[in-house]
Amino acid sequence: MSEIWKYLVVYLLSGLKFIFGPSLGLSFGMSIPVIAILTTAGMMSTVYLITHFGEEIRALTIRVFGVRKKKKVFTKRNRRFVTIWNKYGVKGIALLTPLLLSPPGGTILANALGGKKNEIITWMWIFGGVFSVVLTLILKYASWLIKDFIILP
Repeated sequence: MSEIWKYLVVYLLSGLKFIFGPSLGLSFGMSIPVIAILTTAGMMSTVYLITHFGEEIRALTIRVFGVRKKKKVFTKRNRRFVTIWNKYGVKGIALLTPLLLSPPGGTILANALGGKKNEIITWMWIFGGVFSVVLTLILKYASWLIKDFIILP
């Protein structure tokens, strides 16, 4: 039963933050193909949920938590995202989702900027699959490259 929990943890946390999949999978001693499959599946579950049920989730959130005050529309961060969108479209957002954005953040951004559902899902599958393998291999075989970035107290 504890093996199932390990798989479930890797799957679920990959849907929230992509890097959790490869790092937890390796710490649990899973194989590279299993980690890649669970990480990609976790990310894509979030992408499917938000892409297909985003409006319902948003309406429920507003109903439960109430309406929040309006934020500034033109911030430096928003301008960067719009620049990326104008240059690269869904491909650019999908490329950045595993690396910099989280699966929910990238999917919400792609949907908010007007991406087509099929295109969002296709490109998220492609980049999610590629980066799940790449990040797992880097963490397993080239962790010495990133150890200088880890700050321990």
